[in-house]
Amino acid sequence: MNDKLLKQCVAEFVGTFALIFIGVGVIANHANLNNNAGLLAVALAHGLTIAVMVSATGGISGGHLNPAVTFGLLVGGKIGPKKASAYWLAQLAGGIVAAAMVGMLLQSPEIPGKEIIAKGTPALGKGATGFQSIGIEAVLTFFLVFVVYGSAVDARAPRIGGLAIGLTVALDILFGGPLTGAAMNPARTFGPAIIGGRWDHHYVYWVGPLLGGAIAGLVYGRFLIKDRAS
Repeated sequence: MNDKLLKQCVAEFVGTFALIFIGVGVIANHANLNNNAGLLAVALAHGLTIAVMVSATGGISGGHLNPAVTFGLLVGGKIGPKKASAYWLAQLAGGIVAAAMVGMLLQSPEIPGKEIIAKGTPALGKGATGFQSIGIEAVLTFFLVFVVYGSAVDARAPRIGGLAIGLTVALDILFGGPLTGAAMNPARTFGPAIIGGRWDHHYVYWVGPLLGGAIAGLVYGRFLIKDRAS
């Protein structure tokens, strides 16, 4: 791994770490997501974290912070397979370390860290099927990756990538939070699942986001943008 790619992977690790650290921590403080104030807090926490971290890491790595975003850019021809693979490892590692640290810092004699992380792991809403949930995650992630292209990748775009991407995460969670947890990000689910041990319907949080990211990559990266970069 060359020096430039190492720095890019460190940026991806830090940004993804921040998303999972804040996301799980806020959910631990607003456990009753049936309460609208709790859902709004979770949506804003994820959205604001993405906004600031995409802005902070965008100049280094592009600020993907999400394997589905990286996959969407790979499908759209905006990143090569070698770099994408390195990004995926950094993002997943960031998610695992963040979940472990939240569990360690927030645990108490009454509530062990593993239980805290399990509650902060995205899960299907009551009555939701796996097929429905894959569709919801795919649509929400399509919106996210489409906005990444339209606000940060496209040379014609206004340079408001961090803000636009963060707002998209927030609005997606306001809709999908009660239904699937609105992960839109395999690392957001994988890291907490490793530490908290909650694997129910885990496939949803890979299939849905990667499918949505790929479709956005095809639509925007292969059709709406004519020029491609490796």
